[in-house]
Amino acid sequence: MQVYKIFPKGFASNCYLLTADGKTAVAIDPAQPRVLQEAEKRGLTVAYVLLTHGHFDHIGGCSALSAAGAKICCSHEEKALALGENNMASAFGRDVPPFSIDVTFRDGEMLDLCGMKIKVIATPGHTEGSVCFLCEDALFTGDTLFCGDVGRTDLPTGSAEALQQSIRKLYAMEGDYAVYPGHDEDTTLQKERMTNEWVRA
Repeated sequence: MQVYKIFPKGFASNCYLLTADGKTAVAIDPAQPRVLQEAEKRGLTVAYVLLTHGHFDHIGGCSALSAAGAKICCSHEEKALALGENNMASAFGRDVPPFSIDVTFRDGEMLDLCGMKIKVIATPGHTEGSVCFLCEDALFTGDTLFCGDVGRTDLPTGSAEALQQSIRKLYAMEGDYAVYPGHDEDTTLQKERMTNEWVRA
């Protein structure tokens, strides 16, 4: 599996393009419409979009990718937030082009997409329906776990207690993984177990 990290322009989340064959790809949290062009530059066709959660800064590219043929997927618990006012777009004065959710999933599901096995890990806390995705040795954590930090819990459906439980759930996973968060720099799960001051292992 190859992982391409697409940095945002302005305030938005990191986006990740995952491909096994160098032709078809899964996009995780396409923050901006330009993700489509970034995929095309790399010779990739995005077949699926996976959302860690539904906040506006993670979903801004969904409409463009959907129009190009990608299926948009999120957790069952997060669908209403992603498509409603709680996605925080209006609160931050942003506009998210409309789109639909094609597929929903639940905790523990193993998705078989573009030749890759991707496990869904429910991690409520930042939002009620937040999830992380595990593919091979890569863990995509959205706004649940960052390098030296954790996601905020003061927005609609957030819960500090749930977030702590979710991060401890990640810490309890066997072995180490590269951690690709929704914002800022990458890290590893072992580094966060050892050094994250917000939630101790």
